[in-house]
Amino acid sequence: MAVQSSVVTRDVEKIASPTGNVYQSVVVIGKRARQIAVNMKEELNNKLAEFATTVDNLEEVFENREQIEISKFYERMPKPTTTATEEFLDGALGFRMRGETDSNQEN
Repeated sequence: MAVQSSVVTRDVEKIASPTGNVYQSVVVIGKRARQIAVNMKEELNNKLAEFATTVDNLEEVFENREQIEISKFYERMPKPTTTATEEFLDGALGFRMRGETDSNQEN
């Protein structure tokens, strides 16, 4: 099973074109990535909360295969910045700059 590289070369012009400024685009992507990361963390914590135990027995912790599989699944998921960048470049990410109207933006 080949692992996809986490480093992808991006065209700066494509990133800058939706906002007209590469720095504004990076801010939009960063804010979306933060939202994705928070949602993923909440999902993971909710799934792992089922396995919470008050017993400090290390043998039980290491033997819980289902908990390990859930953790590995989340580790293999694409990084939030990668997901946010793809959404931004595909035009699936709606955003609005302060002081601007919604006439030129989606959602």
